[in-house]
Amino acid sequence: VQLQASGGGLVQAGGSMRLSCTASGSIFRLNAMGWYRQAPGKQRGLVASITSSLTTNYVDSVKGRFTVSRDNSKKTVYLQMNNLNPEDTAVYYCNAEIGRLMATGYSQSEYWGQGTQVTVSS
Repeated sequence: VQLQASGGGLVQAGGSMRLSCTASGSIFRLNAMGWYRQAPGKQRGLVASITSSLTTNYVDSVKGRFTVSRDNSKKTVYLQMNNLNPEDTAVYYCNAEIGRLMATGYSQSEYWGQGTQVTVSS
């Protein structure tokens, strides 16, 4: 199983950017998906998440600016980021809880994408 993120880059303050993350491999069930970020010198933290029933959760600092969504047919989660500010500069990582059918039965694990850099200039 792999998570492939894309869509990072450089944007000016006030601009917008959309991140995408697609899961591939032997997947039986795609459960919660989400985005985390890690700025230099800081710990990785949750930005937004979305469950399989489309319940969303956001960190307070991005509420009203970021929107997380998913397309289950494409096994893809998105993060639409609007009104970006320099404090949003970080490496963004996608995350997913994925269930697989193994020889021993159903097994659920957490997977991470490779990270994509988002830089917001002032």
